[in-house]
Amino acid sequence: MRHLASAILMGFAAASAPSVSFAQGCDLPPGETVAVAAAIDGETLALDDGRAVRLLGIQAPAAPPDWEGPEPWPFSVLAKEALAKIAAGATAELRFDARTEDRHGHVLAQVYVEEKSGPVWLQAKLVEEGLVRVAALPDLGACLAPLIVAERKAREGRQGLWRSLTYQVRDANNPKALSHLRHSYQLVEGTVHGIGEGKTLVYINFAEDWRSDFTIAIPRKRLPVLEAAGFDLAALPGKRIRVRGWVEWWNGPMIKVSHPEEIEVLGASPGAG
Repeated sequence: MRHLASAILMGFAAASAPSVSFAQGCDLPPGETVAVAAAIDGETLALDDGRAVRLLGIQAPAAPPDWEGPEPWPFSVLAKEALAKIAAGATAELRFDARTEDRHGHVLAQVYVEEKSGPVWLQAKLVEEGLVRVAALPDLGACLAPLIVAERKAREGRQGLWRSLTYQVRDANNPKALSHLRHSYQLVEGTVHGIGEGKTLVYINFAEDWRSDFTIAIPRKRLPVLEAAGFDLAALPGKRIRVRGWVEWWNGPMIKVSHPEEIEVLGASPGAG
C-alpha cells in the first residue's frame, strides 16, 4: 500500500478546506493555563514544563495492519502537522473530566488554544476537518456529544480521512470482515436482532447466532449511565444503530462500550415492524 501515500495526501489536501464552527463547546470549567511546546502526534501535546497532554475524546489515525514500507501513514502525518500548526508555541487552557491523568502519566484534558479571533477548541477543530475520529475513554465522557455531531458533518461532507475506504463505516452483518479488524478502532453499523443478558455484561446482538455474530457488550455497572441519558435497550431490536470502539474477539467480533454517545440510534430498519 505504500505507493498510495502520495495520492492519499493529494486527495486529502484538496478536500480539507477549513469550514469550522464552534457554536457547540465543551462546558467543563477552566482548569489550567499552560504553554504548548510541540505536537507529539495527532492527539498529544508536549508542554513547556515537560508534561504531555492527551487530547480527550479523539483518536488520531494509525497505520492499518497492511501498511508497508518506511513511509509513515499519511493521515497520521496530517493530524500531527495540523495539531502542531494550531497549538505549537501557543497558550492553551486545559479543561478536566473525572480523571486528570492516564496510566502513562499523560495529562488528560479538553484543550482550548487562544487565537486572535478567540479560543479554539482543539478537539472540535480536528474532528470537523476530518483529521481524527471521536473516541471515548472509560468514565471520561464529557463533551463527547458535540464532537459526535462534528464528526457526523465531517463524514457526510467526506472531509479528510472520511474520503478513504480505510475509515468507512463497517457492516455489522459481515462478521468475517470485522474479524480481520481486531484490535483496531472502528465505526460499525447494522440492525439490532436482540438483547442478551449475562452476569456482568448485557449484549446487543446483530444476528440470531450470538456465538458468531457481531456484538456490542455493555458492562452492567455502566447501565445506569446509559439509562440516565435516556438510552432504552429494550427498544433497540429492529432499530438500525451505529457503534464506535475497539474491535475485539469473543464469540465473534465485539465492541465494548461504556458511554451512551458511543451508540447512535439511526431509526427503524427498513421493513422492520
